[in-house]
Amino acid sequence: MAIILIAFSACSKKEEQQGKTVFTYNESNGITSLDPAYARNLENMWAVNQLFDGLIELNNDLELEPLIAHSWDIDSTGKHYTFHLRDDVFFHPSSHFNTSDSTRAVVAQDFKYSFSRIVDERTASPGKWIFNHVDFDHKEGFEVVNDSTLSIHLKKPFSPFLSMLSMQYCNVVPREVVEASGADFRSSAIGTGPFQLAFWLENVALVFHKNESFWQKDDEQRALPYLDAVKIEFVRDMSAEFMGLVKGEYDFMSGIHPAYKDELLTAQGDLNKEFQENINFQRTPFLKTDYIGILVDEEAELMNGHPLLNPKVRRAMNMAFDRQQMVRYLRNNAVVEAGHGFIPKGLPGYDEDAKYGVHYDLKRAKELLAEANFPMGNGIPEISISTTSDYVDLCEYLQHAWKEIGLNVQIDVLAGSAHREKVAKSQLMLFRKSWLADYPDAENFLGLFYSENFCPDGPNYTHFKNAEFDSLFEASALLEGEERYSAYRQMDSLVMGSSPIIPLFYDQVSHFLSKDVVDFPTNAVNMLDLKRVQKK
Repeated sequence: MAIILIAFSACSKKEEQQGKTVFTYNESNGITSLDPAYARNLENMWAVNQLFDGLIELNNDLELEPLIAHSWDIDSTGKHYTFHLRDDVFFHPSSHFNTSDSTRAVVAQDFKYSFSRIVDERTASPGKWIFNHVDFDHKEGFEVVNDSTLSIHLKKPFSPFLSMLSMQYCNVVPREVVEASGADFRSSAIGTGPFQLAFWLENVALVFHKNESFWQKDDEQRALPYLDAVKIEFVRDMSAEFMGLVKGEYDFMSGIHPAYKDELLTAQGDLNKEFQENINFQRTPFLKTDYIGILVDEEAELMNGHPLLNPKVRRAMNMAFDRQQMVRYLRNNAVVEAGHGFIPKGLPGYDEDAKYGVHYDLKRAKELLAEANFPMGNGIPEISISTTSDYVDLCEYLQHAWKEIGLNVQIDVLAGSAHREKVAKSQLMLFRKSWLADYPDAENFLGLFYSENFCPDGPNYTHFKNAEFDSLFEASALLEGEERYSAYRQMDSLVMGSSPIIPLFYDQVSHFLSKDVVDFPTNAVNMLDLKRVQKK
């Protein structure tokens, strides 16, 4: 393995010297699968986005644009979608294609197979919920009209559905390769995207090469992508990743780790002068809310009458810490305090002047505990808050703040995979979590509180249940424009009133780039799109 890596490193340097360009970045959290069916986390999504395409995509302004579907129609009922496919999109070469050139064109049947695979229980895809609105009693929901035409039939109109199809789960895969590869498709992925898989040494390096037959072109009709290769390393040490960027070993780094935030950024959240000669700093509001989740399921054995089931206790915890101070000292103002609601800044439905939000008010927090018959926390047993190592500082800040109202909180640090599993199985009473927009509609955030989405079958990790909320959530799917956004604000108000979550901050996309990198897109969903990126 070491010999292979040394050979590749030498090859990469030689290629760049000969005019070849290799874009290199580090993925400290690792990648678990290249299969779109399991593109659940950002790390997997970034890699999948280089290898695969779907019907449509989001541009950097979060507007829908044609991809493999060159156009689409929605009928007057709002329930029937018809997509018209390009005829010049081909899968990457594979020995499993029974053709002379080991590749073949994408047809409508490929999308029907890909979508049906997502909803198939045997696949166990976490993206199955995307197609909950599809009417499978109507020609199986996905209808192949002909090779270049696909129809999708919904049970009832659902305005966000088109946006949902831009998610990585909805990328097209070739049936022959998936069925021949079985579980190994995760590491031998074949798609239609701008890059194709070269090799993957798990936990060491992943390499993509330029897809020479990629169908997309730029405005001047030049073939995309511009880069010759993408290399992803898997160094766990975030400080080593930071130093790799500074030394020019990496072309890109996303996010700011507490270990080096003060060295990299000023107190105002700007790039320190010493790095400005070699690094560009790009940022934009991120459709992501970081929060503390509270299990509010009275039937959960874990809760068993716990005081956290009392909404006044939860609201007291919401008001007992200073969010402005938290983001200033712990995140160098690189994020935005989240006191207005769960819907993040940047989405229609966000209310800057929300009266239902929560703000720092220690006196009122103590009054709420007294009203709940737990004055200064008397009668509330020790509470454990679960987190991962990257967020211990936030939890320590909360631990100290909650002590001021008499709460004894202990911090339980878990590995990322263990933390995700326990949250998904309702095995944690209090937990740090974040929600990143899968598609740019506030419905995606509010779905975390819809009772039909109880985990593990959906993202309602707190098991919040409210009949008025559910009614509004279902009705909003039929609304358009300001009517829908008004319903969103009403739902956000109900959530904040009950406080099954404690919003911490709305995140910001922070990208640090080598000065050699040109035309790198930074967007509000933090999707990595390298097909138009160039290197000097």
